[in-house]
Amino acid sequence: MTSVKLNPTGSVLIAMYGATIGKVGILTFPATTNQACCACVDYQGIEKMYLFYFLLSHKEDFIMLGGGGAQPNISKEKIVDTFIPIPPLLEQKRIVNAIELWFSLIDSLEFAKEDLQKSIEHAKSKILDLAIHGKLVPQDPNDEPAIELLKRINPLFVPCDNAHLGKTYKVPGNWEWCKLPEICDYIFAGGDKPMEFNKSYTKEYHIPIYSNGIENDGLYGYTKHAVVEKPSITISARGTIGFTCIRNVPFVPIIRLITIIPKNEISINYIRYAIEVSIMPSEGSSIPQLTVPTIKRYSIPLPPLNEQLRIAAKIEELFAVLDEIQKSIEA
Repeated sequence: MTSVKLNPTGSVLIAMYGATIGKVGILTFPATTNQACCACVDYQGIEKMYLFYFLLSHKEDFIMLGGGGAQPNISKEKIVDTFIPIPPLLEQKRIVNAIELWFSLIDSLEFAKEDLQKSIEHAKSKILDLAIHGKLVPQDPNDEPAIELLKRINPLFVPCDNAHLGKTYKVPGNWEWCKLPEICDYIFAGGDKPMEFNKSYTKEYHIPIYSNGIENDGLYGYTKHAVVEKPSITISARGTIGFTCIRNVPFVPIIRLITIIPKNEISINYIRYAIEVSIMPSEGSSIPQLTVPTIKRYSIPLPPLNEQLRIAAKIEELFAVLDEIQKSIEA
Protein backbone atom coordinates (compact mmCIF):
# COMPACT_ATOMS: atom_id res chain seq x y z
CA MET A 1 0.00 0.00 0.00
CA THR A 2 1.15 3.56 -0.70
CA SER A 3 -0.27 7.05 -0.34
CA VAL A 4 1.59 8.24 -3.47
CA LYS A 5 -0.83 9.69 -6.02
CA LEU A 6 -0.67 8.59 -9.65
CA ASN A 7 -0.97 11.64 -11.90
CA PRO A 8 -2.80 10.95 -15.17
CA THR A 9 -1.55 11.57 -18.70
CA GLY A 10 -1.93 15.27 -19.57
CA SER A 11 -1.10 16.55 -16.08
CA VAL A 12 0.78 19.85 -16.15
CA LEU A 13 3.81 19.77 -13.84
CA ILE A 14 5.84 22.66 -12.42
CA ALA A 15 9.15 22.30 -10.56
CA MET A 16 9.22 23.97 -7.15
CA TYR A 17 12.78 23.38 -5.85
CA GLY A 18 16.40 23.93 -6.82
CA ALA A 19 17.96 24.80 -10.15
CA THR A 20 14.91 23.68 -12.17
CA ILE A 21 12.47 25.89 -10.25
CA GLY A 22 9.71 27.21 -12.51
CA LYS A 23 10.23 24.65 -15.27
CA VAL A 24 7.00 23.17 -16.62
CA GLY A 25 6.10 20.02 -18.50
CA ILE A 26 3.17 17.81 -19.49
CA LEU A 27 2.97 14.11 -18.66
CA THR A 28 2.69 11.86 -21.71
CA PHE A 29 2.07 8.82 -19.50
CA PRO A 30 0.74 8.27 -15.95
CA ALA A 31 3.42 8.97 -13.33
CA THR A 32 4.04 9.96 -9.74
CA THR A 33 6.22 12.84 -8.59
CA ASN A 34 8.09 13.72 -5.42
CA GLN A 35 7.54 16.82 -3.33
CA ALA A 36 9.70 18.91 -5.67
CA CYS A 37 6.92 19.02 -8.29
CA CYS A 38 3.42 20.43 -8.25
CA ALA A 39 0.97 18.64 -10.54
CA CYS A 40 -2.08 20.36 -12.02
CA VAL A 41 -4.69 17.63 -12.66
CA ASP A 42 -8.42 17.25 -13.10
CA TYR A 43 -8.81 20.81 -14.41
CA GLN A 44 -11.97 21.86 -16.23
CA GLY A 45 -12.79 24.82 -18.45
CA ILE A 46 -9.14 25.38 -19.36
CA GLU A 47 -7.07 24.02 -22.23
CA LYS A 48 -4.01 22.17 -20.86
CA MET A 49 -1.67 23.86 -23.36
CA TYR A 50 -3.06 27.26 -22.39
CA LEU A 51 -2.27 26.45 -18.75
CA PHE A 52 1.18 25.19 -19.79
CA TYR A 53 2.05 28.40 -21.67
CA PHE A 54 0.66 30.57 -18.86
CA LEU A 55 2.89 28.84 -16.30
CA LEU A 56 5.81 29.00 -18.73
CA SER A 57 5.32 32.77 -19.12
CA HIS A 58 5.45 33.17 -15.33
CA LYS A 59 8.68 31.21 -14.82
CA GLU A 60 10.69 34.31 -13.83
CA ASP A 61 7.96 35.32 -11.37
CA PHE A 62 8.08 31.89 -9.74
CA ILE A 63 11.88 32.07 -9.53
CA MET A 64 11.61 35.42 -7.74
CA LEU A 65 9.02 33.97 -5.36
CA GLY A 66 11.45 31.14 -4.62
CA GLY A 67 14.01 33.53 -3.15
CA GLY A 68 17.76 33.59 -3.69
CA GLY A 69 18.95 30.95 -1.23
CA ALA A 70 21.17 27.96 -1.90
CA GLN A 71 18.03 25.86 -2.47
CA PRO A 72 15.33 28.24 -3.78
CA ASN A 73 11.80 26.88 -3.57
CA ILE A 74 8.20 27.88 -4.00
CA SER A 75 5.26 26.31 -2.23
CA LYS A 76 2.15 24.80 -3.76
CA GLU A 77 0.18 27.52 -1.98
CA LYS A 78 2.03 30.27 -3.89
CA ILE A 79 1.29 28.53 -7.17
CA VAL A 80 -2.39 28.06 -6.25
CA ASP A 81 -2.64 31.75 -5.27
CA THR A 82 -1.42 32.87 -8.71
CA PHE A 83 -4.17 34.57 -10.71
CA ILE A 84 -4.69 33.37 -14.28
CA PRO A 85 -6.82 35.13 -16.90
CA ILE A 86 -9.35 32.67 -18.36
CA PRO A 87 -10.70 33.53 -21.82
CA PRO A 88 -13.45 31.40 -23.41
CA LEU A 89 -12.31 27.88 -24.27
CA LEU A 90 -12.29 28.48 -28.03
CA GLU A 91 -10.18 31.60 -27.56
CA GLN A 92 -7.76 29.65 -25.38
CA LYS A 93 -7.31 27.24 -28.28
CA ARG A 94 -6.78 30.12 -30.72
CA ILE A 95 -4.17 31.62 -28.37
CA VAL A 96 -2.38 28.27 -28.12
CA ASN A 97 -2.42 27.88 -31.92
CA ALA A 98 -0.97 31.38 -32.35
CA ILE A 99 1.77 30.74 -29.77
CA GLU A 100 2.74 27.46 -31.41
CA LEU A 101 2.76 29.08 -34.86
CA TRP A 102 5.17 31.77 -33.66
CA PHE A 103 7.32 29.23 -31.82
CA SER A 104 7.47 27.19 -35.04
CA LEU A 105 8.58 30.25 -37.02
CA ILE A 106 11.22 31.08 -34.39
CA ASP A 107 12.53 27.49 -34.52
CA SER A 108 12.67 27.71 -38.32
CA LEU A 109 14.67 30.93 -38.07
CA GLU A 110 17.08 29.33 -35.60
CA PHE A 111 17.61 26.37 -37.93
CA ALA A 112 18.07 28.78 -40.85
CA LYS A 113 20.60 30.74 -38.80
CA GLU A 114 22.58 27.57 -38.04
CA ASP A 115 22.48 26.59 -41.72
CA LEU A 116 23.68 30.06 -42.74
CA GLN A 117 26.53 29.95 -40.22
CA LYS A 118 27.59 26.56 -41.59
CA SER A 119 27.38 27.97 -45.12
CA ILE A 120 29.64 30.87 -44.12
CA GLU A 121 32.25 28.49 -42.71
CA HIS A 122 32.00 26.35 -45.85
CA ALA A 123 32.38 29.46 -48.02
CA LYS A 124 35.54 30.49 -46.16
CA SER A 125 37.01 27.01 -46.60
CA LYS A 126 36.16 27.10 -50.31
CA ILE A 127 37.79 30.53 -50.70
CA LEU A 128 41.01 29.25 -49.11
CA ASP A 129 40.91 26.12 -51.26
CA LEU A 130 40.55 28.19 -54.45
CA ALA A 131 43.32 30.49 -53.25
CA ILE A 132 45.99 27.80 -52.92
CA HIS A 133 44.96 26.22 -56.23
CA GLY A 134 45.59 29.49 -58.06
CA LYS A 135 41.91 29.99 -58.89
CA LEU A 136 40.99 32.94 -56.71
CA VAL A 137 42.65 35.79 -58.64
CA PRO A 138 43.78 36.08 -62.28
CA GLN A 139 47.31 35.07 -63.23
CA ASP A 140 49.67 37.77 -64.48
CA PRO A 141 52.26 36.48 -66.99
CA ASN A 142 54.48 39.45 -66.11
CA ASP A 143 54.92 38.23 -62.52
CA GLU A 144 58.32 36.87 -61.61
CA PRO A 145 57.96 33.04 -61.30
CA ALA A 146 58.07 31.72 -57.77
CA ILE A 147 61.13 29.58 -58.58
CA GLU A 148 63.16 32.77 -59.16
CA LEU A 149 61.99 34.17 -55.83
CA LEU A 150 62.98 30.95 -54.04
CA LYS A 151 66.42 30.85 -55.70
CA ARG A 152 67.01 34.44 -54.73
CA ILE A 153 66.17 33.58 -51.12
CA ASN A 154 68.31 30.44 -51.25
CA PRO A 155 70.60 29.84 -54.28
CA LEU A 156 70.76 26.15 -53.27
CA PHE A 157 66.97 25.69 -53.42
CA VAL A 158 65.97 22.41 -55.07
CA PRO A 159 62.38 22.19 -56.41
CA CYS A 160 60.23 19.39 -55.01
CA ASP A 161 57.23 17.65 -56.53
CA ASN A 162 53.86 17.05 -54.88
CA ALA A 163 54.00 13.25 -54.86
CA HIS A 164 54.01 13.29 -51.06
CA LEU A 165 50.42 14.56 -51.12
CA GLY A 166 49.19 11.25 -52.51
CA LYS A 167 46.89 12.97 -54.99
CA THR A 168 46.93 15.21 -58.03
CA TYR A 169 47.26 18.78 -56.86
CA LYS A 170 47.67 21.08 -59.82
CA VAL A 171 48.82 24.66 -59.44
CA PRO A 172 49.75 27.26 -62.09
CA GLY A 173 53.02 26.82 -63.91
CA ASN A 174 54.72 29.86 -62.39
CA TRP A 175 54.05 28.58 -58.85
CA GLU A 176 56.43 26.32 -56.94
CA TRP A 177 56.12 23.76 -54.13
CA CYS A 178 58.33 24.34 -51.11
CA LYS A 179 58.74 23.36 -47.48
CA LEU A 180 57.93 25.93 -44.81
CA PRO A 181 61.52 26.10 -43.45
CA GLU A 182 62.65 27.17 -46.96
CA ILE A 183 60.59 30.36 -46.81
CA CYS A 184 60.73 31.08 -43.07
CA ASP A 185 63.46 32.47 -40.84
CA TYR A 186 62.23 30.68 -37.72
CA ILE A 187 59.73 28.03 -36.66
CA PHE A 188 59.73 27.30 -32.94
CA ALA A 189 57.47 26.27 -30.07
CA GLY A 190 56.43 28.55 -27.23
CA GLY A 191 58.90 28.37 -24.38
CA ASP A 192 61.86 27.73 -26.69
CA LYS A 193 64.43 30.50 -26.92
CA PRO A 194 66.19 30.77 -30.27
CA MET A 195 69.43 32.65 -29.82
CA GLU A 196 68.19 35.49 -32.03
CA PHE A 197 65.34 36.19 -29.59
CA ASN A 198 67.16 35.48 -26.34
CA LYS A 199 66.81 39.00 -25.03
CA SER A 200 66.15 39.79 -21.39
CA TYR A 201 64.01 42.85 -20.85
CA THR A 202 63.75 44.85 -17.66
CA LYS A 203 60.54 45.03 -15.65
CA GLU A 204 59.72 48.30 -17.40
CA TYR A 205 59.01 46.38 -20.62
CA HIS A 206 55.22 45.88 -20.64
CA ILE A 207 54.31 43.29 -23.27
CA PRO A 208 51.53 40.83 -24.19
CA ILE A 209 52.17 37.19 -23.32
CA TYR A 210 50.31 34.58 -25.41
CA SER A 211 49.68 30.99 -24.41
CA ASN A 212 47.40 29.89 -27.28
CA GLY A 213 46.19 30.93 -30.70
CA ILE A 214 43.24 33.12 -29.78
CA GLU A 215 43.75 36.52 -31.32
CA ASN A 216 42.92 38.64 -28.26
CA ASP A 217 43.99 36.39 -25.39
CA GLY A 218 47.20 38.23 -24.55
CA LEU A 219 47.66 39.14 -20.91
CA TYR A 220 49.91 42.13 -20.48
CA GLY A 221 52.66 41.61 -17.95
CA TYR A 222 56.29 42.16 -17.12
CA THR A 223 58.65 39.60 -18.55
CA LYS A 224 62.28 38.58 -18.84
CA HIS A 225 61.51 35.88 -21.40
CA ALA A 226 62.62 35.91 -25.02
CA VAL A 227 60.53 38.42 -26.96
CA VAL A 228 59.53 38.09 -30.63
CA GLU A 229 59.72 41.51 -32.25
CA LYS A 230 59.20 40.59 -35.91
CA PRO A 231 55.73 40.17 -37.50
CA SER A 232 54.86 36.53 -36.90
CA ILE A 233 52.26 33.85 -37.50
CA THR A 234 51.20 31.96 -34.40
CA ILE A 235 49.42 28.60 -34.43
CA SER A 236 47.74 27.08 -31.41
CA ALA A 237 49.26 23.64 -30.87
CA ARG A 238 46.69 22.38 -28.37
CA GLY A 239 43.17 23.26 -27.28
CA THR A 240 41.99 25.57 -30.08
CA ILE A 241 44.30 23.53 -32.30
CA GLY A 242 45.19 25.01 -35.65
CA PHE A 243 43.92 28.53 -34.93
CA THR A 244 46.24 30.94 -36.72
CA CYS A 245 46.69 34.67 -36.47
CA ILE A 246 49.28 37.29 -37.25
CA ARG A 247 51.08 39.17 -34.46
CA ASN A 248 52.31 42.61 -35.53
CA VAL A 249 53.52 43.76 -32.10
CA PRO A 250 56.29 42.40 -29.85
CA PHE A 251 55.06 39.48 -27.77
CA VAL A 252 56.15 36.49 -25.71
CA PRO A 253 55.00 33.08 -27.01
CA ILE A 254 54.74 30.50 -24.27
CA ILE A 255 53.08 27.09 -23.95
CA ARG A 256 50.70 25.63 -26.53
CA LEU A 257 51.85 28.04 -29.25
CA ILE A 258 54.03 27.62 -32.34
CA THR A 259 55.55 30.74 -33.87
CA ILE A 260 56.44 31.06 -37.56
CA ILE A 261 58.40 34.02 -38.92
CA PRO A 262 58.38 34.13 -42.74
CA LYS A 263 61.25 35.70 -44.63
CA ASN A 264 60.88 39.36 -45.58
CA GLU A 265 60.53 38.44 -49.26
CA ILE A 266 57.37 36.37 -48.58
CA SER A 267 53.82 37.61 -47.89
CA ILE A 268 53.06 36.76 -44.28
CA ASN A 269 49.33 36.99 -44.98
CA TYR A 270 49.47 34.47 -47.83
CA ILE A 271 51.55 32.04 -45.76
CA ARG A 272 49.07 32.29 -42.88
CA TYR A 273 46.17 31.30 -45.17
CA ALA A 274 48.16 28.54 -46.87
CA ILE A 275 49.01 27.08 -43.46
CA GLU A 276 45.33 27.11 -42.45
CA VAL A 277 44.53 24.84 -45.39
CA SER A 278 47.44 22.49 -44.66
CA ILE A 279 47.38 22.07 -40.88
CA MET A 280 46.79 18.58 -39.48
CA PRO A 281 47.39 17.44 -35.88
CA SER A 282 50.29 15.10 -35.18
CA GLU A 283 49.46 11.39 -35.30
CA GLY A 284 50.23 8.81 -32.63
CA SER A 285 49.23 10.98 -29.70
CA SER A 286 46.30 10.53 -27.33
CA ILE A 287 45.99 14.34 -27.19
CA PRO A 288 45.62 16.05 -30.60
CA GLN A 289 48.44 18.53 -31.00
CA LEU A 290 50.74 20.23 -33.45
CA THR A 291 54.51 19.99 -33.18
CA VAL A 292 57.37 21.89 -34.75
CA PRO A 293 58.62 18.79 -36.67
CA THR A 294 55.13 18.37 -38.12
CA ILE A 295 54.98 22.01 -39.17
CA LYS A 296 58.42 21.79 -40.77
CA ARG A 297 57.30 18.89 -42.95
CA TYR A 298 54.50 20.93 -44.53
CA SER A 299 54.80 21.67 -48.22
CA ILE A 300 52.80 24.59 -49.56
CA PRO A 301 52.23 25.88 -53.08
CA LEU A 302 53.98 29.23 -53.45
CA PRO A 303 52.83 31.75 -56.10
CA PRO A 304 54.88 34.71 -57.32
CA LEU A 305 55.16 37.46 -54.72
CA ASN A 306 52.76 39.85 -56.48
CA GLU A 307 50.18 37.09 -56.71
CA GLN A 308 50.67 36.25 -53.03
CA LEU A 309 49.72 39.85 -52.27
CA ARG A 310 46.70 39.77 -54.61
CA ILE A 311 45.47 36.48 -53.13
CA ALA A 312 45.78 37.70 -49.52
CA ALA A 313 43.97 40.95 -50.37
CA LYS A 314 41.11 39.10 -52.10
CA ILE A 315 40.74 36.63 -49.21
CA GLU A 316 40.54 39.50 -46.72
CA GLU A 317 38.00 41.33 -48.90
CA LEU A 318 35.74 38.26 -49.17
CA PHE A 319 36.16 37.29 -45.52
CA ALA A 320 35.17 40.83 -44.47
CA VAL A 321 31.85 40.45 -46.32
CA LEU A 322 31.21 37.06 -44.72
CA ASP A 323 32.14 38.39 -41.28
CA GLU A 324 29.59 41.20 -41.65
CA ILE A 325 26.91 38.63 -42.49
CA GLN A 326 28.02 36.61 -39.45
CA LYS A 327 27.68 39.67 -37.20
CA SER A 328 24.18 40.40 -38.51
CA ILE A 329 23.14 36.81 -37.73
CA GLU A 330 24.45 37.03 -34.18
CA ALA A 331 22.99 40.48 -33.49
